[in-house]
Amino acid sequence: MNVQDAIKWMSQFNDKIQANKDYLSELDRPIGDGDHGSNMARGMAAVMEELTNKEFTKTSEVFKTVGMQLLSKVGGASGSLYGSAFVGISKGIDTQAFVDSMQDALDMIIKRGKATVGEKTMVDVWTPVIQDLRENKLSLDNITAYVETTKDIVATKGRASYVGERSLGHLDPGSQSTAYLFEALIESGVAYE
Repeated sequence: MNVQDAIKWMSQFNDKIQANKDYLSELDRPIGDGDHGSNMARGMAAVMEELTNKEFTKTSEVFKTVGMQLLSKVGGASGSLYGSAFVGISKGIDTQAFVDSMQDALDMIIKRGKATVGEKTMVDVWTPVIQDLRENKLSLDNITAYVETTKDIVATKGRASYVGERSLGHLDPGSQSTAYLFEALIESGVAYE
């Protein structure tokens, strides 16, 4: 993935976050602090300001900038998880396959959040998406289906775990914002194989 494609992907992700920030916060209200959308919107606005005002010679610099902005501007767990993910991507994106950089991102999320599949976190979307990337079958329908599975999980990690059984029947907001990230990847039309 080249610098221009990375910026295009992040721009498309920002557009989706800004357009859906109220929905993300609405998802977060019953099982979290109700601020996931506003936090992500603030963070991505800061990301876009940096990406617009800087020159980049390497794709890794783009993703490191994204990660550092999200770490510093987004509150709560989302900032550290997304920030860690993009820093993870930056480590190998210039020298390895895109899917391997996505795996690096997931590894950072798991290390930071100590979550596994089935705990109602963004890991429930990241994990199958990476498998789809490996098998070259990522689709918008698959992404939507992965988010939907979080409705049927009782949260055992993150803020949602505080409400226990009452988390059942609710979509995980971090999984939904993750869906926007990967939908943006597809919809931006950038080369990612």
